[in-house]
Amino acid sequence: MKLMTNFVRDEQGQDLVEYALIVAAVGLALITTVNQLSQGIVSLYSSITGDLSSIGTTAQFRNFRHGP
Repeated sequence: MKLMTNFVRDEQGQDLVEYALIVAAVGLALITTVNQLSQGIVSLYSSITGDLSSIGTTAQFRNFRHGP
């Protein structure tokens, strides 16, 4: 019976579990944030490269139509 009482009163294991849950929650939040941020960066990069390529095509098209 004394062994059961000591086991219930021992809080070291409980602290460890709480810290593990906190670390897991923070890790999940970081993974989610990085995933969304990377998708935003890829979208921005695609938009910039598309705009830059259209600028080059528009300039070539104008030079071709009006000619020297």
